[in-house]
Amino acid sequence: MGGKSFGKALGDSFGDSFKDSFGGPFGASGSDRARRRGQGQLEAQVLAALHDSPGPATAARVQERLGGDLAYTTVMTILSRLHAKKAVTRERVGRAYVWTPAADEAGLAALRMRRVLDGEPDRDAVLTSFVSALSAHDEQLLRSLLDRVTAEGAGESGPDAPAGGTGADEAPGG
Repeated sequence: MGGKSFGKALGDSFGDSFKDSFGGPFGASGSDRARRRGQGQLEAQVLAALHDSPGPATAARVQERLGGDLAYTTVMTILSRLHAKKAVTRERVGRAYVWTPAADEAGLAALRMRRVLDGEPDRDAVLTSFVSALSAHDEQLLRSLLDRVTAEGAGESGPDAPAGGTGADEAPGG
């Protein structure tokens, strides 16, 4: 290109904005690359902005809450991906969408865990590995939660079902 950089060949204003956005003609410079955030981190930041919002928020409002350092199109892409993952809901208001988190942060973590489990061909092996790696406290917490769910499910099936944790050590169905 006759010694001109890619951006300068296309015009000063384009070249300067291109370099500002990407750190050079072919990608981010070393210092810019260190500031880049991964997709999961961006999704978490967008979700946090939605959780902090007093109600449904537009993409522009989310962008503003994030400090304005992300492009509007980036925020829209992240919101669309979160919508595809069922982590947010959206409703059209006029020409724009307003976005709302689908669950609290614990619910979103549970959704991610279910997605990972659903993507594995051997659910038994994954769950066995997960449970065997739990701390004693987490294992006890999981047992009490399972006992509670079992008791609530049994309570719905008939009037003589145990109401507290009685029979909790029995295997389901036996």
